[in-house]
Amino acid sequence: MFRFKCKSCGDWHEGMPSFGARAPLFFYTIPARERSARCVLTSETCVVDRKFFFILGGLDIRVFGASQPFVWNVWVALDQDNYDKFMQYFHRAVRSHIKPSPGFLSAELPLYPSTENLRVRVQLRDDGVRPYVELDASKHPLAMEQRNGISADRVAEFYAYYEHRRR
Repeated sequence: MFRFKCKSCGDWHEGMPSFGARAPLFFYTIPARERSARCVLTSETCVVDRKFFFILGGLDIRVFGASQPFVWNVWVALDQDNYDKFMQYFHRAVRSHIKPSPGFLSAELPLYPSTENLRVRVQLRDDGVRPYVELDASKHPLAMEQRNGISADRVAEFYAYYEHRRR
């Protein structure tokens, strides 16, 4: 079982945490009073004004010594053709054979320089698992961590931010 010591409270926690946003960043640019008329937000997709399309995916980061990755649940902007392709295969058990789609992050992740609009590729996964989000190769710290992996201490930093500082 994966364990880490929290950077904030000093307690040991078990299990791999994951964090993410309830909606894409773009959703929050729409005035709250207009969202119900202009946005269709589900747990996995978001469409704004019938012309901006987003899906929720998992940006996996290998953790040294752990059997499972740390996952940022991130929103990705897709063009309409790729969104339509996603929706066509969304409820199918076998879908990992579909060619990856290009997109852009619609997410700001704490403890990194700006992550909004980083280029990504989205690969559908089988059996209802959220799509895999892979950052394009760059020197952005998030892309480097996705390529190289992170320590349990880095996971503890994320946990401390989300579970203690944001409260």
